[in-house]
Amino acid sequence: MSQRLSVVMIAKNAADLLPDCLASVAWADEIVVLDSGSTDNTVDVARAAGAKVFIDTDWQGYGIQRQRAQGHATGDYVLMLDTDERITPELQQAIQSVLSAPQPGAVYSIARRNYFLGRFMRHSGWYPDRVMRLYERERYQYNDNLVHESLACDTAPVVALNGDLLHLTCRDFASFQRKQLNYATAWAQERHQRGKKATLTGIFTHTLGAFLKTLLLRGGVLDGKQGWLLAVVNAQYTFNKYTELWALSRGYSEKT
Repeated sequence: MSQRLSVVMIAKNAADLLPDCLASVAWADEIVVLDSGSTDNTVDVARAAGAKVFIDTDWQGYGIQRQRAQGHATGDYVLMLDTDERITPELQQAIQSVLSAPQPGAVYSIARRNYFLGRFMRHSGWYPDRVMRLYERERYQYNDNLVHESLACDTAPVVALNGDLLHLTCRDFASFQRKQLNYATAWAQERHQRGKKATLTGIFTHTLGAFLKTLLLRGGVLDGKQGWLLAVVNAQYTFNKYTELWALSRGYSEKT
């Protein structure tokens, strides 16, 4: 008998993104949306699409919010999505094949194709960008990280699925930059709480390393103009997070 699938996502002010996302998983047995305090009509859009909607505004980071969202699911398997992601028909077919004949204990990785400034990237470390998103609900859970959370499944066998997950990472540059700055701040706060520090030398070596890694080691040059721009963006993000950590550790930031 085929296993039941719960599509689970956390959302905030994503009313413009949700329709296409939800339409791409309308075939699932259950869709769970945990709203984090939207001020637009995200909740109404999700409910109109048939999703089970819950609200929790006590934000403690992405990892914990994903845990809470998964807690509302009832399916045998969870497919964890973001509101700016869409399932392709090929990926849908691969997921349905898993549900018909699952491998007990396995976690399934999905190739994510990221959109950046007018194109879906093919290199730059942004493709295939595999993420662990399909797994048994009662066996696995996300960690507690504030940002860059991941599934706690270190010892699980990993099976790569066919098909892509489309990720509208950067539809407009201003909102993308704001999101990157928020991620950098959360990253620095988390490291600071764990007693980590940054040095001026480390700031610049990590920044330069991020640029060269994206452009050369990960083939950013093959993505044309967007590849070069992404290398700069990744360097800027790295600079921001290490500089914020440096400021926090020296009492130069209000967030201490």
